[in-house]
Amino acid sequence: MPKTNLKLAQSAQPQARARVAFAPYAQSPLHGFSLGAQARRQDDSCGVWMNELGLLGYVIVRGDAQDGAFVKACQTVLGIALPQEPGTVAPFAHGVALWQAPDEWLLVCARSACQASIDALEAALQDVHAQVVDNSGGLTMVYLSGAHQVTLLRHVGVYDFDALAPGRLASTVCGKATLTVFRHDLQGIFVILRRSFADYVWRLLSKSARPYGLGIAAVKADASHPVLRLV
Repeated sequence: MPKTNLKLAQSAQPQARARVAFAPYAQSPLHGFSLGAQARRQDDSCGVWMNELGLLGYVIVRGDAQDGAFVKACQTVLGIALPQEPGTVAPFAHGVALWQAPDEWLLVCARSACQASIDALEAALQDVHAQVVDNSGGLTMVYLSGAHQVTLLRHVGVYDFDALAPGRLASTVCGKATLTVFRHDLQGIFVILRRSFADYVWRLLSKSARPYGLGIAAVKADASHPVLRLV
């Protein structure tokens, strides 16, 4: 073929890649239900009111409750002694401490205060046989209130929820999920659940609440309340 008939294609320039800044963000496990858009002021129109207290901090602390060094270190950081009696809850400066087992406690705090609490505990416990774990990504919380809050839980679990007094907690099974429920006062019940079961538990509670009327409560921060001040 004559050279004059050859047409050489010019090399295409590689397309410039757009630089996109990586901006991680957190979503609560129940964000798909658009609860914020449905939330309204609680009144007497519904027998059950619910909403998620999303994106809180959850820190697991494990250690020997008979070890004086462990007890003192935790008390120095938290300002309180970890609750020793089974099934009890103790408020502290940044949240609440829940007894989980003779050697395990769950601290619930604001997500913004979570890392500082972990750092302080790890520093105080560095010479003690103990463990501090951030489980904030694995748990969430639902707040129940209204005249039939206890009746609702009776539908989904076998625990005697009427006996749940302020300052007490219970770990139990509701449907196919394990839950930790606790009270600070008689106004409402807090339900801690695994993130992976959040959709299932919300639907279970919502369905069980239908006979009493279900409202999505607008939960406001309350500086005098050890849990509601965290939202």
